Amino acid sequence: MHGVAAFTRLAYQRKFRTEEAGRAVLRRPKGRSAPPRALTRRFDVTVSDTHGFPVYEITSRDPGTRPVVVYLHGGAYTSEIVGQHWSLIAQIAARTGCDVHVPIYGLAPQHDGLTALDFTTKLVTALPGSCYLAGDSAGAGLALLTTQACPGQVAGLTLLAPWLDLSMSNPGIAAIEPHDPWLARPGLRPIADAWTGGLALTDPRLSPLHGDLSNLPPLQILVGTRDITLADCRTLRDRLPPGTPLTYHEQPGALHVYPLLPVPEAVPARRAILTHIRTTMST
Repeated sequence: MHGVAAFTRLAYQRKFRTEEAGRAVLRRPKGRSAPPRALTRRFDVTVSDTHGFPVYEITSRDPGTRPVVVYLHGGAYTSEIVGQHWSLIAQIAARTGCDVHVPIYGLAPQHDGLTALDFTTKLVTALPGSCYLAGDSAGAGLALLTTQACPGQVAGLTLLAPWLDLSMSNPGIAAIEPHDPWLARPGLRPIADAWTGGLALTDPRLSPLHGDLSNLPPLQILVGTRDITLADCRTLRDRLPPGTPLTYHEQPGALHVYPLLPVPEAVPARRAILTHIRTTMST
């Protein structure tokens, strides 16, 4: 795991070490969300706000109708989409035969979870056919929530280190937290509280681990073992009804959302993501 360790030393800080650090993240002004120029040079990119928030549509320049992947970015529900997200989105658009729709949902503290879920469910149900949902971290939690709210509309699902329970009450987190150089519950708690809009942290419309796990489409989960989301990923794995199509991978020593990071372990992870999308959408 030398690549992971080097990246940790160079790039990571414990932004969530304390509650005040988490409140500082909430107060930080939001940045731009438009895709980078490198992506717009390769694909046709349009933006619409039919459902109240922007949706970027990344479309191949080849003629013909293509299936849709909806990608929901992470950032603890308070940070905007960044270059690492757009890099994976570009790979999905280039290598799966799918167009990619990227909803820019409202962020805390100005917006809350029910508003985001209303937006994403409207987007998914308005598509002409079923779609594939993918997301990382908070976006992965929202992807699972959207799937639960839109039965039959989602053909497949990829979750990268999903935030599955805003209460972060899983006792298994305590053993992992000292080894996670990025995420810590004290700083995430005020962000989770802001995202609830006054509802309980365990409300199934905000924390998908407490929602309906039956009849899920083919599901792929990727998570590192130095990531506090691991405990709830294991719980989700173990709670899924028998027969749920599941591809589950724990990467030893890897950090939060490692498929997005510039580390060697991301290469096979991205290959697996692309394969799962292609296989699911071709059946």
